[in-house]
Amino acid sequence: MQCAQLELRQPDGFVLGPLSLQLKAGKLYGLLGANGAGKSTLLQLLAGLKKPDSGEITLMQQPLQAYSATARARQLAFLSQQQAPSEMTVRQLLQLGLLPHKALWQRDNQIDRDYIQRVLLETGISQQADTLLSHLSGGEQQRAHLARVLVQQAQLLLLDEPVNHLDIRYQHQLLATLRRSRLCVLASFHDINLAATYCDELILLQQGQLIAAGAPGQVLQPELLQQVFGRPCLVDQSPFTGSCRVTFAPEPI
Repeated sequence: MQCAQLELRQPDGFVLGPLSLQLKAGKLYGLLGANGAGKSTLLQLLAGLKKPDSGEITLMQQPLQAYSATARARQLAFLSQQQAPSEMTVRQLLQLGLLPHKALWQRDNQIDRDYIQRVLLETGISQQADTLLSHLSGGEQQRAHLARVLVQQAQLLLLDEPVNHLDIRYQHQLLATLRRSRLCVLASFHDINLAATYCDELILLQQGQLIAAGAPGQVLQPELLQQVFGRPCLVDQSPFTGSCRVTFAPEPI
């Protein structure tokens, strides 16, 4: 996916862009920025849920707006921060992920059922497969919706804070699963260190503007992070992975 000189002006005066990006197959991208930087807005634009005021988004060398909703769903999957309440089971939710690949008259076959079971196992939600979503904890619901995105079998995943509500174990498990998938993934993060550990490249926004993009070591510069997040910080290396590690100075008490 590519976007060129993408810009959106919102009624409240917020302006995203103009910005240009290229997302390459097989890479995991982390989208960073303070609250209100435009992370969710950018993801919604790339997913086709909002229309830019100017600029162009192309997917597989075709304009995004040229795709029907079904054709677009075969190519990209979007996970928002907020999911509407539902009385379906986890398994029924995952079955929705198969719809873009089926005609109306087609039923799920054994291959579909086996694939759903594999994704349930990968996301650690198999024991809750036949439980109503409304009966799950916030973290379990998040894992269920992430599993639905994976079942959709799109080559591009746009994920708005996918590790939100997850405990530490499942944060790492999910991100490792995404890394192993070799899909093209753009995910927003609050936790900079998680993004630095698992992402191939980082994209840093400030007040709607793209101010840095590249490998974690290029983007995670102390002066730049202090500018964006308003806190002094130290950048060193994780003792486990050697990836960049950011420690922000605490507020004096």
